[in-house]
Amino acid sequence: MIIQVALVLFAVFFGSLVIGIPISIGIGLASIVTALCLVPSDVGIFIVAQKMVTGMSSFSLLAVPLFIFSGNIMNNGGIARRLVDFAKVIGGRIPGSLAHANVLGNMLFGALSGSAVASCAAIGGTMAPLEKEEGYDPAFSAAVNIASAPAGMLIPPSGVLILYSLVAGGVSVSALFIAGYIPGILMGLATMLVAYIYAKKHNYPVSDKISFKDGFKVFLGALPSLLLIVIVIGGIVGGAFTATEGAAIAVIYPLILSVIYKSITLVDLKDIILKTAVTTGVIMFLVAASSAMSWVMAYAGIPGVISSAILSISTNKIVILLIINVTLLIVGTFMDLTPAVLIFTPIFLPIATELGLNPVHFGIILVFNLCIGIMTPPVGSVLFVGCGVANVSIEKVIKPLLPFFGALIAVLMLITYVPAISLFLPKLFHLI
Repeated sequence: MIIQVALVLFAVFFGSLVIGIPISIGIGLASIVTALCLVPSDVGIFIVAQKMVTGMSSFSLLAVPLFIFSGNIMNNGGIARRLVDFAKVIGGRIPGSLAHANVLGNMLFGALSGSAVASCAAIGGTMAPLEKEEGYDPAFSAAVNIASAPAGMLIPPSGVLILYSLVAGGVSVSALFIAGYIPGILMGLATMLVAYIYAKKHNYPVSDKISFKDGFKVFLGALPSLLLIVIVIGGIVGGAFTATEGAAIAVIYPLILSVIYKSITLVDLKDIILKTAVTTGVIMFLVAASSAMSWVMAYAGIPGVISSAILSISTNKIVILLIINVTLLIVGTFMDLTPAVLIFTPIFLPIATELGLNPVHFGIILVFNLCIGIMTPPVGSVLFVGCGVANVSIEKVIKPLLPFFGALIAVLMLITYVPAISLFLPKLFHLI
């Protein structure tokens, strides 16, 4: 019975995707059809509607639209340019220094905005013309930008980690935020290593030497933006405010900066609010529909069946984690990060905890996997944005992207099998 119900659920869901129905509608439709197979129609529709409403009724979830709003303000408020200038100073006189500045810029801006797409567009749009002037291959420049943009999804504050906390049953947001630092930095360093080897091989130029005085001036220009990370993350970890309250500060602070920089107008703010409302609506409906699907799967016992099936393949922890990683990498190629977190957390988290993994550690593994997914075809949002801002075709970018994929998968394996990489900082701050 459980297998038949699972087949109905996934057949309706994936069938909806094939015929072009939006993923949130497909999730809701699959939930309703499956619920009707389990309980009487009047009860099933009522429960699905109830679960959709209660799934959005969370104070912690309020942080997500606030971080989206914050990211949109920074994307339009002149902050990206100051971070790029600072990243160029940090990049120094290393071969391919502009590529390294691109990576560092994505790490900094991504950490501030919490959006890989916004980071890819803002930093890539700024760096692409500069790299072209210096003789960089546009496809390589785009590949560097695409491969490094998702680092901000791991380096806090991150809306995706908040969603994972919600679906995982209240895993500490503070612990998840702190746990994302080292994996996010490793993602950036792996990208820089590949970029360095490529730049060295092709004799790409280094940046002009910058005096200490000029470098310090650039640092002072970027300092107000960088302080946002210290204020928000420091306040959350220190217990001064919650993640949601920190998200509100993350809106007010860059808004004040943008007004000081005179880089945002009332017309711009109107467009930003509208864009935020649209994005929030999409995400909230996804959360609602995914909550209904989670209830259907739990009621039918589908996660237990999947868990038993995977554990029956092998009792070796290394093999099972490899299977989960491969599955998530495949999922990431055809599903965006947010719905994938909402759908697959209830399926794989019980397996992970049964293997003895800390939920914080598994959350980082899950998000890292899906970060790789958003830079892969056919539905990689960062891939499309990166190619768009660089004005190059996807076909040309795929080849230079492959070494970056290899490096990131190597880091993924390291994070998976060395829990201390994710758990060292949360333990240090006594968050777990």
